[in-house]
Amino acid sequence: MGNLDGKVAVVTGAGHGIGADIARKLSACGAAVVVNYRKAKTEADAVVTEITGKGGKAIAVQADVSRRAEIVAMFETVDRAYGRLDILVNNAAVGGRMMLADITEEKFDRIYATNVKGTIFCAQEAAKRMGQGGRIVNFSSTTAVYPGPGSSVYASSKAAIKMLTDIWAKELGTKGITVNTVTPGATSPGMMDKFPKEVWEQVARNSPFNRVGRASDVAAVVAFLCAEEAAWVSGQQIVVNGAASS
Repeated sequence: MGNLDGKVAVVTGAGHGIGADIARKLSACGAAVVVNYRKAKTEADAVVTEITGKGGKAIAVQADVSRRAEIVAMFETVDRAYGRLDILVNNAAVGGRMMLADITEEKFDRIYATNVKGTIFCAQEAAKRMGQGGRIVNFSSTTAVYPGPGSSVYASSKAAIKMLTDIWAKELGTKGITVNTVTPGATSPGMMDKFPKEVWEQVARNSPFNRVGRASDVAAVVAFLCAEEAAWVSGQQIVVNGAASS
C-alpha cells in the first residue's frame, strides 16, 4: 500500500470537497480512514464505498464538530472501531461573506463554532489518543492571508488556526506529535464551486499556472505531512495556492 500502513486517520468534513480527496489519498497511502460528515451522509457513504471497493478500510461517522458532545461521541466510535488514532485532519469549515453591517450573532457563532471551536475540541480528543508519531493537520485559508471586504468573520476564524497550530506544536511536540496548518487557495472541489465562471477565470489569472487549485493538490500536501518523512516538520503553515498573488 503506502507509507501510512497501519495508521488510523480522522478527516472532518470528508463527505465532499477537499475532505473527500484527503480521505481517498490517506487511504491510498495505507491508512484506515474515518470519514466524518455533518449532513452529507449519502456523499460520505459513497466515499467509504469507493475506498473499501479498492481494498481500503473506512467508516463514515456523523458528527457536527461545532458541538463538543458530538465530537466526543465520534472519537469514542473511533476507539471502538480501531482502538487507536494516529492522524487528525481538521478540514471541516463553514464559510460566509458579509460586510460588517450584516454580521449577526447567529452567523458569527455558526462560523466560529465550526472553524475554531471544532478545531480545538477535535484536537483535544485526538491528542488524548495519540502518541509518538501522531499528526494533527489544521486548515486555514488564504482568505486569512489576503483578506478582502466581507471576509472579516471567516478570515479571522481562519487566522486563528495558525495561532492554534503555533501553540499546539510546542505543547504536543513533547509527546512526539506534529501539528501543522495547510492553507489552501481557491480550490475545486471545494468552496470555489459556489462561484460563477467569471470569478473562476479571474482567480485563475492570479496564479502563474493560470488555473484554480485542485483538491488533489491539497490532499497530496496533507499526505506528506502525515508521513514519517515529515517528522521534523511542525508548527508550520503550508500555503497551497500555486503562487497566487491574492
